[in-house]
Amino acid sequence: MFGKEIGFGEILVLLLVFLLVFGAKKIPEIGQGLGKGIREFKKSLSDTQEALNAPTHDDRAPGPQRIMDTESRSAPSGGDPKRLSQ
Repeated sequence: MFGKEIGFGEILVLLLVFLLVFGAKKIPEIGQGLGKGIREFKKSLSDTQEALNAPTHDDRAPGPQRIMDTESRSAPSGGDPKRLSQ
């Protein structure tokens, strides 16, 4: 029962039951809603994939510019350092 493929007769019976349950006017609306759902699902998958592949920017990690800024602030500007006691 579960091991064989679905044939043309079974598909025809399923389509007939689907037509009887939902009616001829409701089937295009169902197809349109299903198409929109599939498009949204694919879009969310691609957006998620792009977000995972995008480079991350961590402001807390010291980058080259940030290291140079902190070094220039802490170093004395020119000349010899002043002595505290002489």
